[in-house]
Amino acid sequence: MHLLQPELHSRRAFLRRSTQLGLAGTALPFALNLAAMGEAAAFAADDYKALVCVFLYGGNDYANTVVTYDDPSYNRYSTIRGSIALPKASLASTLLRPTTPLQGGRQYALHPAMTGLTGLFNSGKAAVQLNVGPLVVPLTRAQYNSPDRRAYPVPPKLFSHNDQQSVWQSSSPEGSTVGWGGNMGDLALSSNGNSLFTCIAVTGNAVFLSGDSALQYQVSTNGAVAINGVKNNVYGSSAVRGALSALIQQPSAHTLENEYTRVTTRAVTSESQITSALAGSTLSTTFPASNPLADQLRMVARLIGARGALGSKRQVFMVSLGGFDLHDNLIAQQPVLMQRVSDALTAFYNATVELGVADKVTAFTASDFGRTLSSNGDGSDHGWGSHHFMVGGAVKGAAFYGTPPPVSITNTAAPEDQWHVGQGRLLPSTSVDQYAATLAKWFGVADSEMAGVLPNIRQFGAAAGRPDYPVDLGFL
Repeated sequence: MHLLQPELHSRRAFLRRSTQLGLAGTALPFALNLAAMGEAAAFAADDYKALVCVFLYGGNDYANTVVTYDDPSYNRYSTIRGSIALPKASLASTLLRPTTPLQGGRQYALHPAMTGLTGLFNSGKAAVQLNVGPLVVPLTRAQYNSPDRRAYPVPPKLFSHNDQQSVWQSSSPEGSTVGWGGNMGDLALSSNGNSLFTCIAVTGNAVFLSGDSALQYQVSTNGAVAINGVKNNVYGSSAVRGALSALIQQPSAHTLENEYTRVTTRAVTSESQITSALAGSTLSTTFPASNPLADQLRMVARLIGARGALGSKRQVFMVSLGGFDLHDNLIAQQPVLMQRVSDALTAFYNATVELGVADKVTAFTASDFGRTLSSNGDGSDHGWGSHHFMVGGAVKGAAFYGTPPPVSITNTAAPEDQWHVGQGRLLPSTSVDQYAATLAKWFGVADSEMAGVLPNIRQFGAAAGRPDYPVDLGFL
C-alpha cells in the first residue's frame, strides 16, 4: 500500500519558508508570522466564512463529557468507571434529545456542568461527532494488533501528548511545520484584502494554522501585539519614540537590513490595522468572567465583527484551554473545565447571532486524545478516540454523527469489544481527516484540493473503496 507521507509535505513547506525567512531576516519574533505570502488562493470567496478550532490540551475524558445514559449502557459505564462515574441522577438536566433517536435505544447526556451546550444541541445549533481520532487508514482491532504495520499503519507515537496534539493538527508528530488549518488558509489567501489576517491564533503558536504560504498572525485577548518602543513613548518622550520608529523602519541599501525593515514595517502597520478595526467592533453579548477560553473567543468574535474593515472573506482561528490531563482528581477538576468550555462556546454562538453571521461561523473542538474508560483510581489515562462538538448556525444540529461505541473494556471476539484497544481506549471509527474534510468542504475547499489539505484523506471514502468511512460526514 502506497501512502503519502505527511512529513514530506512538511519538509517542502519548511524549505519554502526557510527561503522566505532567509530573505526576511529572523531577528524579529514577527518574522515567522509576517513572512511574505507567495501563492495565490485556489478559490475565490464572495461571502464570509470562518472556522474556529477549540483545542482542549491534555486529552479530554470523553466518557464523562458525552455520557452514555440509557440504562444498559449506563450500568456498564458505572461498573467500569467505579468512583469516577457520574451519578445518573445528575445527568437528567443535560440529557441530549436528538431529532432522530439513536438505534438500539442508545442515549447520551452531557456533563452536568455543560448546560449551555446542552441547550445549543437540543435547539439544533450543535452536534456531536462520536469516536473520532487520528487514523492513517481505516482499522479494526485485529488490524491494529497485526504486526504488519506496512499493511495496517497506525498514527505515529500514539498516546503521547505532544505528538498526538501535532497529529490532530497536522497529520504528523511533533516537529511538523504544516497544519490542515494553514493548508485551508493557503487556498483562501487571495480571497482576503489582507492575506496576513487569514489564519489568526489567540492562543500562541500552534502548527494547526501554519500552511505552505499562510502563516499564523498571533493576537492576545486584548488585541494585536504591539512593538512597545513604537506604540508608546520611550522614557516618557514622544521624540524618542518617533526617532526609534523612524530608525527601525528606514530603508537600507543592505539587502538583509532592508528585509528586516520591511518585516518590521509590516508588523507596525498590521498592529495599527487590527487596533483600528477592533475599535469599531463592539459586542453587547456577555461572555463569562474568569474564563480564559471565553476571553479568547470574545476576541475571535470581535475580529469577525471587524471583518469588513480587515477585508476578510475566509478566516481560520484557533483558541485553546489546557488542564485536561486528569490522571488524578477527575471528579473534582473536570467540572470547572467542562463549564468553561460550555459557557464560552454558548456565549460565542450568541455573539455570532448578534453579528448576523451565526450560519457563517463554525466552531469545533479537538483534543490530544480521549482517555481510558477504565479508572486508574482517581482519574483516567491516555487514550485515542474521543467525542467532539460542532457549534454554529450551519451545523445540522440536534444529532449524533458517527458510530456510538459500545461500553466495554474486555478483550474478546464479541462485537461490543471491537472498538477499543485495551482499558476502553477507543479505536476511532471516524478519522480526523473525515472530520476535517467535512469542515473544509463547507469552508470552500474543492474535492480536487482535499488531498493537499489532508494527506490521508485519499484512504477514506467511496473512491478508496471505503464508503463506510465517508469523506463528508454530513454535519454541515
